[in-house]
Amino acid sequence: MLKVVLITGISGSGKSVALRLLEDSGYTCVDNLPVRFLHDFIASTREDGLERVAVAIDVRSPGEFDELPDVITALRAMGTEMRVIFLDASDNTLMQRYSESRRRHPLTDRLQQGGKSPSLQECIKAERELLAPLREQEHVIDTSDLTPGQLRAWMRDLIQADRAALVLTFESFAYKRGVPGDADLVFDVRCLPNPHYDRALRPLTGRDDAVAQWLSQFGSVETMIDDIASFIRRWLPLYMQDTRNYLTVAVGCTGGQHRSVYVTEQLARQFADHSPLLVRHRNQPPTEIP
Repeated sequence: MLKVVLITGISGSGKSVALRLLEDSGYTCVDNLPVRFLHDFIASTREDGLERVAVAIDVRSPGEFDELPDVITALRAMGTEMRVIFLDASDNTLMQRYSESRRRHPLTDRLQQGGKSPSLQECIKAERELLAPLREQEHVIDTSDLTPGQLRAWMRDLIQADRAALVLTFESFAYKRGVPGDADLVFDVRCLPNPHYDRALRPLTGRDDAVAQWLSQFGSVETMIDDIASFIRRWLPLYMQDTRNYLTVAVGCTGGQHRSVYVTEQLARQFADHSPLLVRHRNQPPTEIP
């Protein structure tokens, strides 16, 4: 059965964030669809065999928004499974967001009279009056105190979407070449014993058995690995709850050859039950662990 999610609400309340979440969740999304095309669009997607579609409609649709409640009622009467989500926020929050984004309110030109542009407060007030009938009969989310991550999480729960698997990446790097730009968590292991000063081990890497055996004899190395692993285990559920799709844990030493590589490999082994899991070493392709 075709499932339709309609996103609407006050301009600046987070509709773009919500629509992107739906797109990432596998919905076919259309933004700013004119109300008069909604019925035909849904009929077309049903004929095409689509199962999940999402549409954003707001006051940018000229002259016909007041017809939307009746269109929704008619579509539901025809058996369309439609969830309408109305996003709202306080006036102060909206004004702050507009100030930060420096965007014009979509009603600015429509409310202009005698060459005089309305204030942002007047635009927000007019929009609330226009949307009041729809707000009163649909599900409302007040985004005033929500971060984008929280809004995405609320949207996921509301539409009962499957949470996307978080890609956990362990990456070794050399501090002398700089911290990787994709790093979310960075751990410095330069305090550990350095195989570089052993001439037999110098040309090898942390993936070689000789280096691994040399490093494993030190209690400080084992303690460092266990401490990093404990930190990640404790906080990983919260990163996943934040609807994050990727988490990169970067481990660095001076040259990025011995200690960071060994620690990275050991961490990957401890998290081998997480899928998908990637291991990266600079200038080498990532390795996916099933």
